[in-house]
Amino acid sequence: MLHIESLKSKEVFPGFTGRFLHGEKSTTAFWDVKKGSSVPMHQHVHEQVTYIVEGDLEMTIGGEKMLLTAGAMHVIPSNTPHTATAKTDCKIIDVFVPVREDYRF
Repeated sequence: MLHIESLKSKEVFPGFTGRFLHGEKSTTAFWDVKKGSSVPMHQHVHEQVTYIVEGDLEMTIGGEKMLLTAGAMHVIPSNTPHTATAKTDCKIIDVFVPVREDYRF
């Protein structure tokens, strides 16, 4: 058994601090995001499921702009361009398949 606080935290992008749990086939990221922080447009081979625990996150996914609020979820298919900007402080959970080797710290 693990507790989220036992996972090492790392600021991956300015204002995006994550804790990462790696399974055999997936990575779960627990993000604390500061208002106004953003991730530039990018894409990756991983399918990504994003769940907003707290706050408002504006995302553009595959050219579609949307505001995700607490309780919202979205599936981002593999290799789909996307970006995100925190409109408020946020807590976000992302699940990536396959494992995000680049998030092993």
